[in-house]
Amino acid sequence: MVLKKDPLNVIITGVGGQGNVLASQLLGNALVDKDFFVTIGETYGASQRGGSVMSHVRVSKKAQCSPLIPEGQADVILGLEPLEALRVMGNYGNPNILIVVNSRPIYPLDVTVGNAKYPTMQTFHSVLTELSREAYMLDATDLAVTLGPPILANIIMVGSLVGLEAIPLTKEDIEKTISNTFPANKLEINLKALQMGIDTVMTSGRVQP
Repeated sequence: MVLKKDPLNVIITGVGGQGNVLASQLLGNALVDKDFFVTIGETYGASQRGGSVMSHVRVSKKAQCSPLIPEGQADVILGLEPLEALRVMGNYGNPNILIVVNSRPIYPLDVTVGNAKYPTMQTFHSVLTELSREAYMLDATDLAVTLGPPILANIIMVGSLVGLEAIPLTKEDIEKTISNTFPANKLEINLKALQMGIDTVMTSGRVQP
């Protein structure tokens, strides 16, 4: 597939335990196999306690890029958690960005102890459509539970990028990388999660203004 912009700047964001790093590694490995230059930069909060985790994935046909995306220059944001996606939008977003968000919240400590309020889904919808070129929200965690463990949401979300052609990879490209990454007893369920992400984003994921 053709790289629509060079470099293509993708941010995957979530909280510790959601499989953020694995998702970025899957994309990176698949892109390298297709002869792209790929640079991945990771930033962590208190990831063991559900803190912020953000992966910068920079893709080019020309040369290796610096590991971190400049502010305001992300092309795609993949949010495994809604509030983390909004935070990243604030620093790296722009009017041409594509954003795909998992709708399941993971409440920060301030929210759970009653010191802060978590935004409503209506707020998320309004902000996402106002600040992006295209916005999608998937019930990825709920879908993952129908297959098995909730962490499969990260593979469902990777599938959404394939379905939207947001990255220069086909389903077969990602399937090959998944097959080389997971043991045989986990292969089928991860391939199902990938397909579920592709199908869902195409049929019911777009957030309407």
